[in-house]
Amino acid sequence: MTLASAALLLFLVMDPLGNVPLFWTVLKKVPPERQQRVVLRELGIALVFLVGFLFAGRYGLELLHLSEPALTTAGGVILLLIALRMIFPSPEHNLHEEVAGEPFVVPLAIPYVAGPSALATELVLMSREPGRWPEWLGAVLLAWLASSAILYFASAMRRFLGERGLIALERLMGMVLVTVAVQMLMTGIRQFLAQP
Repeated sequence: MTLASAALLLFLVMDPLGNVPLFWTVLKKVPPERQQRVVLRELGIALVFLVGFLFAGRYGLELLHLSEPALTTAGGVILLLIALRMIFPSPEHNLHEEVAGEPFVVPLAIPYVAGPSALATELVLMSREPGRWPEWLGAVLLAWLASSAILYFASAMRRFLGERGLIALERLMGMVLVTVAVQMLMTGIRQFLAQP
């Protein structure tokens, strides 16, 4: 996997377009003059968590004695579930959370930006080739920057694309993510079957 493909994968699983309505809903209770500052703060917290997990997450896996095929397959399953939710959303299975007052860490930073799918993807990247950590860090930063730009300008984007445009883009991202998830599943199964 190249730096660009890793960054694109992380961007897809962070799902910033799908998070625009969630951010918008949570921020409705925040005074308009503070909304942009809150978004920047939450995006910064998410970045710290993503970078920290990129380096610390694999040690947790080593403690649990999890193999690479198991991790790759599990990552594929998680991505597939997330992708299917993006394509076929339902009111019972959305990530919307009611927040009283100004949000802090939860739910904007975690899980909307630094969610389980992004963390699982980081684990897969680092467990496969830990020596390429500068590239994986670059991929995290690129995906975070692109997601942050979309979420920072969420209000303008919502006005420009409209609700239907955002929904269409999210469905498209979900379909791309399904193919990535299936590829991860097949890779994990192939690795498992190739073991002695």
